[in-house]
Amino acid sequence: MKIIGISLLMMGCLMGFSLGIDIFQGFDISQALYNAVSPFRVIEVAELFVLFFLLFFAESLYLFMKKKNQSK
Repeated sequence: MKIIGISLLMMGCLMGFSLGIDIFQGFDISQALYNAVSPFRVIEVAELFVLFFLLFFAESLYLFMKKKNQSK
């Protein structure tokens, strides 16, 4: 769980840094946000399927581990 949290924190920090650089270069906020999320707009259907499968698997594993720890 810590790894996912750290990964999300790093992604947020890097996207914030990217937004800051875009704004510093003279883009308005809407264009800077578009530039930050544009990599997610080109994901193909197969890649989306894999992403959702991995998220579902991670959530299922987390719930299983939580139940296992509560039963002890």
